[in-house]
Amino acid sequence: MSEMLTPKKNAINHGTMLGLMLGLSTTLMYALNTELFTKWWIGTLSLLLVIAMGIISTAKSKGILSGVMTFKEAFTSYFITTAVGLAISTAVGILIFTIIDPDLATYLNERSLEIAQEMMIRFGAPPEEIEKQIANLSQVDNFSIASQAKSYVSLLIFHSVLGLLVGLIFKKAAPTD
Repeated sequence: MSEMLTPKKNAINHGTMLGLMLGLSTTLMYALNTELFTKWWIGTLSLLLVIAMGIISTAKSKGILSGVMTFKEAFTSYFITTAVGLAISTAVGILIFTIIDPDLATYLNERSLEIAQEMMIRFGAPPEEIEKQIANLSQVDNFSIASQAKSYVSLLIFHSVLGLLVGLIFKKAAPTD
């Protein structure tokens, strides 16, 4: 006997798929080309994937509810999907960068500083400002557990705002007779 799929179970399933996709992409970048971690377009693709999976999950939840969905149900579906997916991805990041290969985290932090410095030079920032910013940035370990946890929370806040918009788009009141 199969259990009926609910919007919450649907969101958890989509969040798990999202987390596995993000975790797999992180693992593949680690195995194949660690320089990809410093590319801006990788972050953009990841962001678009998270948004797309949240929207797909919300749309499927609306179908489960026969096309009638409250704002709360739509928001919850989007939020659960992104929260679960990003949690899995964050766990994979913590595993890789703090347990498996902390030296890679050190290298990526240094490489990020180089990229930031190159960008500031390209935009014509004064040398003293570049030096000051690089000094500030060098104090941050982007791959520590605390930094990754802060990043997770920041992404949840960002996706909560998007979830509010998705909730407004997908909500549909029950027809009144």
